[in-house]
Formats: sequence, C-alpha cells, structure tokens
Amino acid sequence: MKKILFLFTLAIISHSVFAQVADSTKRKVNLQGAVNFRDLGGYTTQDGHHVKWGKIYRSADLSKLTDADLAELKNRKITYDVDLRGTQESKAAPDRLNPNTDYILCPAGSENLGEWMKNIGTLKGNGGDSLMTVFYANSQYFKDRYKPFFDKLLAVPNQESLVFHCSAGKDRTGIGAALLLYSLGVPYDVIVNDYLASDYYRKAESARSVAGMVQLMHIDPEVAKSMLGVKKEYIDASFSAIKTQYGSVDNFLKNEIGLDAAKTKMLKNKFLE
Repeated sequence: MKKILFLFTLAIISHSVFAQVADSTKRKVNLQGAVNFRDLGGYTTQDGHHVKWGKIYRSADLSKLTDADLAELKNRKITYDVDLRGTQESKAAPDRLNPNTDYILCPAGSENLGEWMKNIGTLKGNGGDSLMTVFYANSQYFKDRYKPFFDKLLAVPNQESLVFHCSAGKDRTGIGAALLLYSLGVPYDVIVNDYLASDYYRKAESARSVAGMVQLMHIDPEVAKSMLGVKKEYIDASFSAIKTQYGSVDNFLKNEIGLDAAKTKMLKNKFLE
C-alpha cells in the first residue's frame, strides 16, 4: 500500500511539472548553439490574465549561437539581452548577438562562485543539496543582480522582446524568472514548475556535464547531479531568504527592485493580456 501511495504521489508531482512542458513545441526555441532557451509566455495569473507569448525568453549560455540562431532571434524581435553571469564568465564566453542588441551584464554575486565551490571535491551524497541551498539562500546580491533586469524589462519597447540568461540557465536565471513571474501575479506552484522544467529542457546537456564532472573532476556523482539539476527546495530557499530579510517578497520588489504600484502596473500592462 505504501508503495502504491508513493507511486501515486510521484505521478502527481511529475504531472504537475510536466504540465509546464506539455506545450514545449510552442515554449521551446530550438537553437543549435544554446540550450534551455524557452518562452515565458502562456502562464495564467491569479486574476485570470496570461503572460504574453513572444515577449520574454530565458536561456543558458549564448556564446555559441550560429548564424541561423541569430536569424531566429531577429525573427522573434529579441533586441534586449540581460546577462546574469559574472565578469570572468562573460569574458571567457561572450554572448554572440545581433547588431544593435541592447546588452547589459549583471554580475553581482557571481564573482564569488569560485569561493563558494572550493570544497566541492570533498562533498558526498546530499552535500550537493546543501551547497546549492546556500547559494539560493544568499539574498545579499539579489538587489544588485535583478534590479537592472527589471529596469530593462520596463524599458523594452512593446514591439520588441528580451532574453535573460546565465551559464546553465537554471540557477541565476531561475531565480530571475521566479521573481518576474511572481511580480506578474503567477501562482507560486506554477512558478516552481517553470523552475523545475529546466531538468526537462537540459536533460541531455546535464547528463553530459555530470559525466564530465565525475570523470574529469572526480566529483561525487550525487553531488554532480545536485549541482547540475534543480529542486524545489532550492528555489524555496531563495523566497524564504527574501521573506526573512525583507519581510515579504512584495516588500523586496517594492523597496529594493523599485516596483512600486505604478511600475508594477506598467510591467503587467506590458507583459500580460
């Protein structure tokens, strides 16, 4: 009986997550040089509106885009690019962009990733989960990292679109997407499922990366999987840290990001229908 209940629960969770990717033929942007590139449109807000399709995209590294990929971005009118990587990351693998793309680098907190990961080789089992939770719960950089992102969202002309990304498109990008969807009024369970969908969109890439970490860096397999994956407790840690530090997510968005009532209305008018 316990086994049946476990499988039933697992099926519900899986359905909840993959409900977000069931429309992947519309959500996923098939590019040769980038993974986890997807449209944030289509999500229903608590008051019955929908996030517009074709306006906001999230992605992993954009340094390997092909000419065909750039043509696809141009066709989608993606003229704004918010890069959430660190300075060294961006220098080592600069974004390949169409001419006249409005590009901004938001490196806050990313320059310390080496220090954060210095003991990864000694971790075993669920030590990877603990490491990831520490990263997600470190809210001290959220304002400096994400305020420029929201400023660009507010600045995007109505006929143009924006992409934001980091290296894997799941952690710094995942937090940014979660905050954006929250600000638009999308329910938290939907926000979590969009976050968890990175495991679906990155499946092949993550498998290759885990194998590389194990073989070349001698990282414990379970730790590598934690590092390359996404789990609900990670994004929960970000929201919990924000609530602890600022009282509520709404307080953070208003007082730190600058989304007062007028700007929140502007954001919703721009990206909801």
